[in-house]
Amino acid sequence: MAELVFFSGTMDSGKSTLALQTDHNHAARGRTGLIFTRDDRAGTSRLSSRLGLEVDAREVTDSTDLWEVVATERQSGRLVDYLVCDEAQFYSPAQVEQLARLVDEVEIDVFAFGITTDFRTRLFPGAARLIELADRVEELQVRSLCWCGARATHNARTVDGIMVVEGEQVVVGDVAGTPDGAQVAYEVLCRRHHMRRMTSDVARRRSAGDPVLDL
Repeated sequence: MAELVFFSGTMDSGKSTLALQTDHNHAARGRTGLIFTRDDRAGTSRLSSRLGLEVDAREVTDSTDLWEVVATERQSGRLVDYLVCDEAQFYSPAQVEQLARLVDEVEIDVFAFGITTDFRTRLFPGAARLIELADRVEELQVRSLCWCGARATHNARTVDGIMVVEGEQVVVGDVAGTPDGAQVAYEVLCRRHHMRRMTSDVARRRSAGDPVLDL
């Protein structure tokens, strides 16, 4: 019986690494799969892990119809046994429904990987639909840690080290910048420090007596 499984966790919990391992394990058993991703830090049509692993993938855009992509593959004579879908929080609810249809009507296993909430602690639409439709939601067992050593539960967006709570929902970190040249990045925090907007950089600078950061 095919399944739609959503593997979720905060940043730095090994989602993309597990996606790569999942593809390897199934391919090693002679199964044929397709890898999808969206807005990966390594660039278009790439699935990358923070450990340095990286493979080619199919880029999902607003106009991608996942049902049609698989149908085209099958019509060309290519078997499709499973899909690995990374950064699934960025998929649209309609695309998640296409994944569920592929599981139910074509018996294709779908393994989706992503975070659930954005930097404002709000559910991504794609993640919300996955939680609603998935046969199973698996929380990754590798715990991300806040700078204080506690379990990290929230994703924070920073601009030059300062946490922000306003802006577009999707901004790719590590490679993005603001019009004035500020650097956009992400950091995982425990709830207490997320509520206090206390990033590692802010904590360090406060301990050094920086008065600008008395928020």
